[in-house]
Amino acid sequence: MTKRLYIDIETYCELDLAECGTYRYASDPSFRILLLAYATDDEPVQVVDLASGETLPWWLERALQDPYYVKCAHNAAFERVCLSWWFRRQGKLREDVWLDPSQWECSMVLAVSAGLPASLKQVGEALQLEEGKMTEGRRLITIFCTPHAKGAGLFGHDDGRIRPEDKPDDWQTFRAYCMRDVEVEREICRKLAWLQPTDFERELYALDQRINDRGVRVDLVFARHASEIGAEVMEDNLREAAALTGLDNPNSVPQLKRWLEERTGMKMETLRKTDLADLKARVPADVARVIELRAEMGKTSNAKYDAMLSVTCTDGRARGLTQFHGSRTGRWAGRLIQLQNLPQNHLPLSELAVARQLVREGDAESLALCFGNVPDTLSQLIRTALVPAEGKTFAVCDFSAVEARVLAWLAGEQWVLDVFRQGGDIYCATASQMFHKRVEKHGENAELRQKGKIAVLALGYGGGVNALDKMGGQRLGMTMDEEADTVTRWRKSCPAIVNFWGMLEKAARMCVTFRQRQVAGRFVFEMQDGTLTVKLPSGRLLCYRDMEIYFEQPWAYLDQTDKQAAANSNYISKERKDKHLDRYWNDRDGRLRFMSLNQTTKKWEWTETFGGKLAENVTQAVARDCLAEVLVRLEVEGLRPVFHVHDEAVCEVSYPELLEDIEQAFREPPFWAKDLPLVGAGYNCDYYYKD
Repeated sequence: MTKRLYIDIETYCELDLAECGTYRYASDPSFRILLLAYATDDEPVQVVDLASGETLPWWLERALQDPYYVKCAHNAAFERVCLSWWFRRQGKLREDVWLDPSQWECSMVLAVSAGLPASLKQVGEALQLEEGKMTEGRRLITIFCTPHAKGAGLFGHDDGRIRPEDKPDDWQTFRAYCMRDVEVEREICRKLAWLQPTDFERELYALDQRINDRGVRVDLVFARHASEIGAEVMEDNLREAAALTGLDNPNSVPQLKRWLEERTGMKMETLRKTDLADLKARVPADVARVIELRAEMGKTSNAKYDAMLSVTCTDGRARGLTQFHGSRTGRWAGRLIQLQNLPQNHLPLSELAVARQLVREGDAESLALCFGNVPDTLSQLIRTALVPAEGKTFAVCDFSAVEARVLAWLAGEQWVLDVFRQGGDIYCATASQMFHKRVEKHGENAELRQKGKIAVLALGYGGGVNALDKMGGQRLGMTMDEEADTVTRWRKSCPAIVNFWGMLEKAARMCVTFRQRQVAGRFVFEMQDGTLTVKLPSGRLLCYRDMEIYFEQPWAYLDQTDKQAAANSNYISKERKDKHLDRYWNDRDGRLRFMSLNQTTKKWEWTETFGGKLAENVTQAVARDCLAEVLVRLEVEGLRPVFHVHDEAVCEVSYPELLEDIEQAFREPPFWAKDLPLVGAGYNCDYYYKD
């Protein structure tokens, strides 16, 4: 029987944690642990004041490396990495060894898995804990955890750090703050005890941490020169734009919007690339040039290169680039360099190699002469800054059309599955099904393939004309009528997928209404602790917090005797729902909604959903589980994944021939989806790029 050890630490470092990431932060010579609060199982919380000269009890030092103790923390990666470096400096851990992640659990991952926010404060609020995170934290962290003026500062310390004795009252509050965090994370684990990760998910979390520990090598010479060239070009563009517009800051969206509105007489809702591209052909030459400059200044290449330089550790590797279970579906999220959001490269590989070499040599003049648009070229080169270790090569492999395959498998759309099993072109096959004509990629009715492609990419999750527009329907020359016709044809061609949307929504509604288990195809819906859970084929749970059916005007659906009961609420009780099920079931005002974190406002608020959105969630969740199986398989076979992006894994291997083994790992379906037709295709490279 293991014991649970709840931990929270407070640290100091001269580096900015948000900019450099945990690994670079903890490896800096200025890093130190100030406080360590802990509690074993249900025992009272204790705090070790390392900044005041206290030392860890001998049993606690041993427990932090003992598998008998399961270490629990909120964002446990921070505690584990920081304590790894602390042990190294004590001479109690080898320089190339990290604390074993299989001994750790993360209450942040648990919270996100349960459909809750990631931050400790917001989780406490969402769970309505009696005692949440203390609000004084930000002020205290600013005082004790960040550097101040050196020497001539308020307390005159040479290193600029404020000591406990400098502000004793604040320090006592800081100790209480650290202890409270342990209490809150322990209470979160208790509240979410109903959500137990599967053994595979525990193994996957440990693997994720090992991949983050391993990191990926960065070509620092290339990244540094790219950053310098980008900064120079940005300054030149700002000067030219300022001269053309007369604005103080032509890179300011509000200023530039006003200037464009004055010059064109048109209302500018946004400065998105697509909107400006459409405007460019209809304006005078100087305005067109400003639009070009805006597009160049909007490139994020410099920020990406700067991030690489900030996060790379002294051994030349960038670590901590992915966040496990970064979204509701369980997919990973990017961190620091944001690997999940890298620009694509469109240059031919031969030209990409030339451009990369020019940047590596710092030859900005030749780069501009050969490739013209320097910001765009730098943007396309971002991926190439990631390189394998000396004597090794990258083996890059990804799934082919994995979401389309998974959606067809879940919905039972047999003709789509047959196309994939026979190695056919799904876009041609879809167009053939829609238009009842033979469509070949470079042959008969080839012009229809594009409509098949956009339909596959845009319409699988209940979308209509708006979804086609977002995917570029109008830019392809499709009229509104053509878009509507495409939607109708696709839905008639894929009846099983359309039925799949309705099946999922019906199961969710029935489960919420009657609080009874519902089976929908390969999924099981249940209500647990106010949360709608969807059991995936892998056994993992997808969670929707406080899911309910909401009516904006409930009195419109209730008889006279029920109106008084609903007069003060927009929510219909379970009894009323049961009584009036036949009347509200198909009414469009009865909406499924749940509580979630708004990614724009970062507020915990209501989010509506429907059958198509549920289909998107479960499809992406199952696709994620497919990649998870592959990553574990690759690690077991010693193929060393160093990072992964969406449905792609990048391994650092000694022999290019190992690519065949990696592709085989992608082709083999999980044990819980033996009839799912998966295909992986890959390539070897000496620096990362998108093939």
